[in-house]
Amino acid sequence: MTSRRIVFVVFDGFQPLDLTGPHEVFHSAGGDYACEVVAPRAGPVGSVSGLLVHAAHGVADLDPAGIDTLVVVGGRGVDRAREDTALVSWIAAAAAGARRVASVCSGVFLLAAAGLLDGRRVTTHWAREEQLAREHPGVRVDCDPIFVRDGRVWTSAGVTAGMDLALALVEDDLGRDVAHAVARRLVLFLRRPGGQSQFSQALWSRQPATDPVRAAVTAIHADPGARHDIAGLAAHAGLSPRHLQRRFTAELGVPPAAYVERVRVEAAQRALTEGDEPVEAIARRYGFATTETLRRTFHRRLGVAPSEYRARFRSTARLPDAEPPAAAPTAASPAAEGSNT
Repeated sequence: MTSRRIVFVVFDGFQPLDLTGPHEVFHSAGGDYACEVVAPRAGPVGSVSGLLVHAAHGVADLDPAGIDTLVVVGGRGVDRAREDTALVSWIAAAAAGARRVASVCSGVFLLAAAGLLDGRRVTTHWAREEQLAREHPGVRVDCDPIFVRDGRVWTSAGVTAGMDLALALVEDDLGRDVAHAVARRLVLFLRRPGGQSQFSQALWSRQPATDPVRAAVTAIHADPGARHDIAGLAAHAGLSPRHLQRRFTAELGVPPAAYVERVRVEAAQRALTEGDEPVEAIARRYGFATTETLRRTFHRRLGVAPSEYRARFRSTARLPDAEPPAAAPTAASPAAEGSNT
C-alpha cells in the first residue's frame, strides 16, 4: 500500500512538541505514513525554545498537490507567520486537495488566515481562545475539548494534545488496535478522548485565594458525589452561604454549583472510561441522582450520552505482557492501553 503523505508546516518560532509529538506518532505507525516538513524557506527553522529543525522544503519548491494530511503546528511565531502571504496561500492550496487538514495549538490561526475555518467548530490552546473568537467571528471556538473534528478539519489544543490528535488520526486510518500499539510504544494514555477537557482541575478555573474557599474546593474534590449544596459548602468554609457564594465566584470565576457540576462530570468521565460500573451506579455515586440527570448533563456539556461516551472512548482490550516488536504494528496486533500518567 502506498504510504499516506503527511506534511507538517513549521515557521520561525514554532512550538517543537507540536511537530515532534505528532511526527513520532505517525512514524511509530510504521510504513503507513511518509512525513515531510515544509517551511516558508527550506533549511534550518528555529523553534520558540531554540531547537533547530531542518525543513527539507520551502513553500516555493513543494507542490501542494498529493498531500493526504496537512498538519499546521503552532507556537509564538504564528502571528508573524500568518502575515506571510506566500505561506498562507500555500496552505490554502495544499488544503484544497488534501484529504484531511489539521492544526495543533495556535496553528489554527494559520488555517483561519487561509480561509479554511468559517462556520466550523474548532479548538486551540485555552490561552488563545478569546483572541481566536475575536479575530474570526465566523468560526465556532470551543476550547474545552483537547481536539475537535469538524468534517475533514481536525484541530487540537496545546502541545501534548497534538499527540492525542495524531493518535486519533492513526485510529481513523488504521483502526484502534494499531493506535493502541503506537500509544503503548510511546507510553501514552490511549487515548484521551477528544471530548475530554483540556483543562485540569488546576487550569479550568482560577485557584482559591483564601483558606475558606480552598476548604470548600477541597471538600468538593474529595467526594464529588456528596451533596455539596451551598449550606454544606459554607459549613466547610466557615462562612455564611451568601458570603461563600460571593467569595467563591469572585475567586474562582464560576459559582459553586457550576464548579460542583464540572467536577462531577469529570469524575463520571473517568469512571465511564476506566471501569465497568453501570451508568446508573455512576450517576448515583457522583451526585447526579438519576441516569436521566447524568444523561442531560453529558449532552449539555459534552454533546454525547454517557453510554455513547463510554463506547467511543473506552478500550476493552488488555495489554500484552511484552513490549511490541520493532516492526510496524498491524490491525492484528494486540491492542494496548496506555497509562494515565
